[in-house]
Amino acid sequence: MYVCIFICFATKAIHLECFSDLTTVSFIETLKRLISRRGKPAKLLTDNAKNFVGASLGIKKLYKLLCKPDDVLAGYLASEEIEWNFLPPRAPNFGGLWEVDVKSFKYYLKRVVDNLKLTFEEFNCIVIQIEGMLNSRPLFPLSSEIDEFEVLTPAHFLIGRPLYALIEPNLTNMNENRLKSWLKISNRIFQFIWKKWSNDYLNNLQERNKWRFCKNNVKIGDMILVKEDNLPPLKWAIGKIEAVFPGVDNKIRVAEIKTAFGHYKRPISKLCLLPMNE
Repeated sequence: MYVCIFICFATKAIHLECFSDLTTVSFIETLKRLISRRGKPAKLLTDNAKNFVGASLGIKKLYKLLCKPDDVLAGYLASEEIEWNFLPPRAPNFGGLWEVDVKSFKYYLKRVVDNLKLTFEEFNCIVIQIEGMLNSRPLFPLSSEIDEFEVLTPAHFLIGRPLYALIEPNLTNMNENRLKSWLKISNRIFQFIWKKWSNDYLNNLQERNKWRFCKNNVKIGDMILVKEDNLPPLKWAIGKIEAVFPGVDNKIRVAEIKTAFGHYKRPISKLCLLPMNE
């Protein structure tokens, strides 16, 4: 089983496609599904993949598919007027935008799914749920009004609104032997992935510099994400800072925030500025 990860450079939106083999026909079908659901890209940019040489047979097939497209694939791309470009050899840092998401997807999927034996439908369901999770991340406030808490997400560019998950009971603390149906098992897998990824994502938003570097204080009106335990999948605690309380060093230590559900005081360690709000 393989997963093809498409990332839009303009919107940071992510599209995941599962496919069963590394053949030209399989890749063209994957590309057709992307075009049918998201629109036709003008350009495709991929790794040069020469570092795959000498690896396993499956990786060699991937190298051949990407770096030496046959007449069928080249003809399809030409007919669709899609330009395919490659990074320079041994320059994975040039693909930093997608390498981060590839690493994130592989890391959390492997940690949670591990050695589970899944059918194609079961695996595809988890992959698409991960796609929705990654496309739910807040990017930028949509309004500067104090009573507006809507934020821009990659999903807005895909469907015009935020993504929401079905309301399911929390199964992360339930013993595995009590999960008799696959539906409950898949829900538990996705809830674990969401819990680990969202916690790490918020931690990454909190830049921790050494004491010799000063970071700007948060200020009234800033939109923030609040670290809350046990939030359901695709649910973010969003608020705006109404008041700040500095310490003796004149650094903000506590803030009063307003959310859609009320007013709270939280330490700065529980608040994260939106990625594009800094």
